[in-house]
Parts: sequence; C-alpha cells; structure tokens
Amino acid sequence: MRDYRYTAKDNTNGKIVKGQIQADNDNIAARLLMEKNLFPIKIEQGTSSTFLGINLEFSSKVKGKDRVIFTRQLATLIKAGLPITQALSTAVEQVESKKLKFVLSQIVSSVEGGSALADAFAEHPEVFNHVYVNLVAAGETSGTLDKAMERLADQQEKDQLILSKIRGAMIYPVIVLVVILLVIVFMLISILPAVAGLYEGLGKQLPFLTQLLLNVSNFMVKYWWLTLLILIALIFGGRAYFRTPAGRRLIDKNKMKFPVIGLLFKKVYMARFSRTMASLINSGVPILEALEIVSEAINNVVIRDIILRGSDSVKGGKSLSSVLFNNDYFLNLVPQMVKIGEDSGTLGDMLDRTAKFYEDEVDQSVKNLSTIIEPVMIVFLGGMVFFIIMAVLYPIYGLIGGGLDGFGQTNSTSSSVPK
Repeated sequence: MRDYRYTAKDNTNGKIVKGQIQADNDNIAARLLMEKNLFPIKIEQGTSSTFLGINLEFSSKVKGKDRVIFTRQLATLIKAGLPITQALSTAVEQVESKKLKFVLSQIVSSVEGGSALADAFAEHPEVFNHVYVNLVAAGETSGTLDKAMERLADQQEKDQLILSKIRGAMIYPVIVLVVILLVIVFMLISILPAVAGLYEGLGKQLPFLTQLLLNVSNFMVKYWWLTLLILIALIFGGRAYFRTPAGRRLIDKNKMKFPVIGLLFKKVYMARFSRTMASLINSGVPILEALEIVSEAINNVVIRDIILRGSDSVKGGKSLSSVLFNNDYFLNLVPQMVKIGEDSGTLGDMLDRTAKFYEDEVDQSVKNLSTIIEPVMIVFLGGMVFFIIMAVLYPIYGLIGGGLDGFGQTNSTSSSVPK
C-alpha cells in the first residue's frame, strides 16, 4: 500500500482541497476520493508506507507533547473565530511530527468532506483516544468547542507533566542497576575464571560461594546461546503474560501495594480520574457516559472495575460516592469531594479541585521519591560490593595468605636443617 498526495474538488461546495490517502494504486485512490464526493484533479504517488503489514514511514507513535501543542493551537484558532476547516489546516501547518501531520491531513480531508470533527478524530483511535473524541463531540454539540479543546490541552499537559516527572525520577536507579549488572557480568566472565585457575594450579578447593558463581560463569560462557534464548523467552513470555487479562490484573493490583511507590501510583490514578471526570462533566457529558469513558482512560483494570461498579450503582439510583467510600484503591479525599459535589450540584468543580490537589501531591511524592532513592541505591550498591568482595576478592586474599603461610613454613623448615 502506498501514500498518494491529491488535489481534488469538493463536489458539495466547489472548494479545492488537498490531502493524503492510502491505496494500492492511483486508480483505487481516485475511486476512494470519488466515494468521499471529491473529484480528483491531481494524484501524486508518495513513498511506500507499508511492507508485510508493517508501517515503515510512520512507525513511531505520536508523542503526547506534539498532540498537546496541536490541541492548544487549534483551541486558540477556533477561539479567534476561524472556521473549523481553516483552523485545522492552519494548525496542521505548525505540526512538526510526520506521523501526526499525516493523520491530521486525513482528518482535514474528512472534515472538508462533511464529517463532524469528533467523527474524524474517532477514525484514528491510535492517536486520539475516547476521552479526546468525546470531549470534542461534547464541545461541538454545546457550541463550546474552543473551551473543550482548551480543557483537553490542559488535561493532556497535566498527564504529560506527571509522567515526565515519574520517568525522570526513575532514570537514576535504572542507570545504576544497568551499571551493576554490567559489572557483575564482567566479573563472572573475566575475573572469576582467572581466580579459579589460580586455585586449580595450587590444587586448592574454591569457597562454596565462589564455586557457585563459577558454575554460573561457565554455563554463561559455554552455553551463551542458551542463556540468550532464556533471557529472550523470559522477556517476551513475561510481556505476553502481562498483556493477558490475568497478568494485567496481577500487575495493576500489586503495583498499588508496593512500599512507597504504591501510594504514588494511587495518587496518579486519583489525579487522572478526577481531572478526566472534571473535564467531561464540565463539557456537558452525562455522568454515566463520563464514567464509562474514564474507566478506559484510567489505564488500570482494578480501578476500571471499581468505576464501572460505580456506574452501575448510579444507574440503580445510588450515588457515586457511596461506591467509592471505604475502598482500598480510592484515597479518602476523592469520595468525600464527590459527595460534596453531588450534594451541591458542583461535581465538576469539586473534581477539578481534587485533581489539582493530587497533582500537587504527585509532584511532592516524586520529589520525596528522588530523595529516598539515593540512600536506598547507596545501601544496595554497598551490598553488591560486599557480595563481590566475598565471592571474588576474598578468595584471592585467602590464596595470598595461604601462600605466605606456606612460604613461612618452608623457610622455617630449611632453617632447622643442621649445618
């Protein structure tokens, strides 16, 4: 399948439109354009975009930062009074990401062909999720598309900020762990066999720990291909399992129970739940529909199931707060603020305040985590150094000490011989 750049006349309004379309050949591209009520004027073949079903030109994902910038620009242009098609075309020109620009060019073509903006976004779920599409749809329906896009940009900015801070906090420990693993591998395949050679030459037996590591070293060197296969099997097998419903539930449940970072995960989910719900409700999305959308946007199956139970309770006439209270995975402030919002009719505003609180909490928790990680890593490094000394350096020290003792005994024996 190839990409084709086209210039066509819109039969509905007579305007000239430009865009990109994917097809196997130019005849199929022309037919697809005519099905969209576009009369093709010029069709130019681009480069091949797929091979064996794999997208070559646009294989990378759209970065959240690029999507935020586009959303913010589109909100500004719509607020300035530009027609939606002109605002879209202008915003697309400012986009740097090739993948996003390609997707947006298709969205422009769909909108110019008469599709609603939300429907055009919905055609690309890999870039624009349910929350994005539903907020745009709510904005179109209520005539407040500019405000809906601003809320979207704010929400995405907050999500990206939280993720970037968490990733930043994890860079240091990941680098340290990688360095430790490389040092251990170097010791196993380089230094340890040399120590074993010394012991073998003197006819002495290696300490148990050193012998154990030597066996591992010999296995890794002799059967390196099997070691590599085992590692690959563990990595891909683990990934495959954690993508199953049971594996996903296991990891989503347990990561909220880990010491220190478990509470951080909960705060992240509380911030995401509150911010997304606030955006949807303030944009006019009904609460039942908002709960269904949020359940998918939260990215945790345990929290998702709790939200869906809350949706069923609301359908049955109960309040959302009654489901969230006394729940191990929802922090107490959320149901309290939800109850206040339900009683006062200001649920959107209360959730917005809750989101702001937990976003600040996540920020502070990430700073605390960065402070805690350093001494923990120092202790961990100390433990690894001690382990290496006991397994490698201590046998060398014992060997030298034994050699010196033997040397001393030899001297004393030779001195006792009568002249």
